[in-house]
Amino acid sequence: MVAGTHWLASATGMSVLERGGNAFDAAVAAGFVLQVAEPHLNGPGGEVPILLWSEAEQKTHVVCGQGVAPAAATIERFRELGLDVVPGTGLLAATVPGAFGGWMLLLERWGTWRLADVLAPAIHYAEHGVPVLERVAATIAAVEGMFTADWPTSATTWLPGGRVPEPGSRLANPVLAATYRRIVAEAEAASGTREGQLAAARHTWYEGFVAEAIAGFSATTAWRDSSGEVHGGLLTGDDLAGWSATTEEPVSFGYRGHTVYKTGPWGQGPVFLQQLALLDGVDLDAMGYLSADYVHTVTEAAKLAFADREAWYGDADVPLADLLDPAYNAARRALIGSRASLDLRPGSPGGREPRLPVLPGTTVPAQEGVGEPTVDTAGLERTLSDGQVRGDTCHVDVVDRWGNMVSATPSGGWLQSSPTIPALGFCLGTRAQMFWLQEGLPASLRPGARPRTTLSPSFALKDGRPWLAFGTPGGDQQDQWSLNFFLALVHGGLNLQEAIDAPMFHSEHFPSSFFPRGSRPGVLHVEERLDPGVVAELRRRGHEVEVQGPWSLGRLSAVARDGGFLKAAANPRGAQGYAAGR
Repeated sequence: MVAGTHWLASATGMSVLERGGNAFDAAVAAGFVLQVAEPHLNGPGGEVPILLWSEAEQKTHVVCGQGVAPAAATIERFRELGLDVVPGTGLLAATVPGAFGGWMLLLERWGTWRLADVLAPAIHYAEHGVPVLERVAATIAAVEGMFTADWPTSATTWLPGGRVPEPGSRLANPVLAATYRRIVAEAEAASGTREGQLAAARHTWYEGFVAEAIAGFSATTAWRDSSGEVHGGLLTGDDLAGWSATTEEPVSFGYRGHTVYKTGPWGQGPVFLQQLALLDGVDLDAMGYLSADYVHTVTEAAKLAFADREAWYGDADVPLADLLDPAYNAARRALIGSRASLDLRPGSPGGREPRLPVLPGTTVPAQEGVGEPTVDTAGLERTLSDGQVRGDTCHVDVVDRWGNMVSATPSGGWLQSSPTIPALGFCLGTRAQMFWLQEGLPASLRPGARPRTTLSPSFALKDGRPWLAFGTPGGDQQDQWSLNFFLALVHGGLNLQEAIDAPMFHSEHFPSSFFPRGSRPGVLHVEERLDPGVVAELRRRGHEVEVQGPWSLGRLSAVARDGGFLKAAANPRGAQGYAAGR
């Protein structure tokens, strides 16, 4: 089974499984196709966190394909530039592009296919083109003026013939195809073995011609970014050569016979577990699925967990054991009252005093292309004419005939994030915008640190056995929408597709992870399919409810091993998610 956010990626993954590849081969092939099919949501210059279950090892692993801040990226350097927040676009916000290294590590350690075979579908689609999604066309149209006036290399790539591509037309990226063809050719020339070729490909990316083009572009060009000023980049060849993808132990929490696994707190993943820890002492079943009590309680738990995310998460020494401690969560749970809280209330795990970032008083005007594409600079849901929300990321889940499972959330390097590197056909990501330019915080900018991302794949056991791989795009919403889906399975009694289709909701109460870091205390978004009586009651309790389109929130996908069957489901919102299997 394969499920994901674009039909071409899901179909690619399925074709790998049909030809004898395992879940890891299929996920890698699908991941590279996502770069071509959803270029407004991820790209080669981005990153990827991966959760996997190895049936041979009977173990869950994390693959960290999240790059780090350059050696020159210091708070002092940004202060010298007159900045109190990392720009949301341009070269200054670039971290080491980790997606390639992450996918290669997954393929080398757990996969079976050769480099040329897993890259062949992406090369084909980049060379011959893919159908332009309405969202891709709308994204390019939104940044057309910026490309034309300020980023001509991006205009060359994304405005063929000087025009925004029409929805449904064919859009190719032959320069990217040539980049991947050259990587394959150099790898095959370097070694005759699968492992040798994968090692050679990593070398080419992080020390060879790809690294040279990235470092040269960063050092010798300067571009207007979301600060309104023109800046060059900080990323160097040494930064690229000194980084490699890693494997880690996941963080987990047991909930009602299920064990949920997430990445460490260099991402926001543990906030899912904190929400479960808060809800573990609440009788959601008695409240009734999607009742006013249910939505209110889940929302208020999210506010508390995300407040802790703001105070405690980062690529640092995070007190996770204390944050998940039953006594700590019992005290935190007591803060959930009958009315909506309008305060940001982090806790004191282990008696430590929380320290929240100070939101910058930015006067930067709203601009297209900044932050992440799910929300605009006011923090409002950005919608197309049909009311459907654009995502900010991609996701793919795979389970194979042997029982191996993968959940991956590739993101970053969006076509609108920074200028296209003309020699490579892709742009750098802007993940450093998630650092704070304040000293002493877990998520403070420092050289070699990983930004505290929102990327959050999920995996779960049921009664001690592998059960579910799932996830969604959505920035700060990822661990709200994913939690809603999980709770719909556990408490709502829904199947995979019903849980994805169910009315979604999320809070914007806490600071955004993206430039310019605004928050909207008390604001609760709900799909209009939620019972109007429930909406009225939530407003009575003090929630600032904003009703969105009926199919507008969430882009979940999932695969499962359940009752002797393999199962999969994908999101109908936007008419591009796809699940396949046999």
